[in-house]
Amino acid sequence: MSRYALTQSALVILMLVGISLVTFLLTFLSGDPVALMLPAEATVEERAAFRQQLGLDQPLHVQYARFLRGALRGDFGQSLRHNEPALPLVLSKLPATLELATAALILGTLGGIPLGVAAAIWRGSASERFAMGAALAGQSIPNFWLGIMLIYLFAATLMWLPSVGRGGIQNLILPSFTLAVNHMAVVCRLTRSTMLDVLAEDYVRTARAKGASEMAVVMRHALSNGLIPIVTVVGLRMGFLIGGAVVVETVFVWPGVGLLAVQAIYNRDFPVVQAAVFIMASAFVLINMLMDILYAWLDPRIRIGGGR
Repeated sequence: MSRYALTQSALVILMLVGISLVTFLLTFLSGDPVALMLPAEATVEERAAFRQQLGLDQPLHVQYARFLRGALRGDFGQSLRHNEPALPLVLSKLPATLELATAALILGTLGGIPLGVAAAIWRGSASERFAMGAALAGQSIPNFWLGIMLIYLFAATLMWLPSVGRGGIQNLILPSFTLAVNHMAVVCRLTRSTMLDVLAEDYVRTARAKGASEMAVVMRHALSNGLIPIVTVVGLRMGFLIGGAVVVETVFVWPGVGLLAVQAIYNRDFPVVQAAVFIMASAFVLINMLMDILYAWLDPRIRIGGGR
C-alpha cells in the first residue's frame, strides 16, 4: 500500500511539472503577449521596455525555469487588471467553485444512485426506460444550453429563483443542478451496470432463497457490495465538476475561479489565467490521486501493474 501511494505521488509530481509547462505555454499560444497586452498605438521603445520588464526578451527555457521557480513558491506574478498577486486572487475565488462543485456532486449522486438501482431492479420496465432516457439526455445536453433554459424558465418566466450571483441557497439551486445533470447521468448508468452484475451473484440468490425481503436483498446485500466502483467514480468526478464549473459559472455569473479565468482571458490578464489554470488542473490531479489511493485501500488486491 505504501509503495502504491509513493508511486502515485511520484506520478503526480511529474504531472504537475507537465501542467506547469502547459500553463506556461498558454501565454504564447495566443500570440505575442506584449502585442496583446499593450495598445496598438504603443511605440517600439515602449514595447521593448515592456518586454524586458516581463523578462520576455530571454530564451524560452530561461523564462520557463523562472516561471517554474515562481510557481513552486506560489508566485505567478501580478495581476495586470487588479494590481495584486495573481495566486491569492485565484485562491480567494476557490471556495465559491468548491461550493458549487460539492453541491453538484451531492445532488448528482443522490439522484443518480436511486435511478440506477430502479433501472436494475425493474429491468425492461417503464422505470428502466425512463431512467436510461434521463441518463442519455443528461449526458447529451450541453451545460450552457441547460443553464440558459433554466434561467429562462425559473428566473425570467416564473421568477421563482435568482438567475445570477452567489448568495443564499436559492442562488445555488440553478447552477448546482445544471452542473449536476451530467454527473447524475454518469452515476445512474454506472449504478445500473454494477447492480445488474451484483444481483446475479450467488449470495444474492441465497439471500432470496432464505426468505429475505426484496428491499433487504437490494440494500443490504446488493448495493452495499456494489458501492466500491460507485464511490470511486463519484470521487473522480469531483475533478470533472471543478473543471466543468467554468461554463456554469460564466452562465450564472457565479464568482468562482472559472468566471475569474474567463474574465482574465478577455482582459488579457495572463498571470491570473496561468494561476487559475494551474490551480484547477492541480486540484483535478490531486483529487484523482487521493481517490486512487482510497480505492487501493478499499480493495487491497490492487497493486502496481495489476500484480498481487
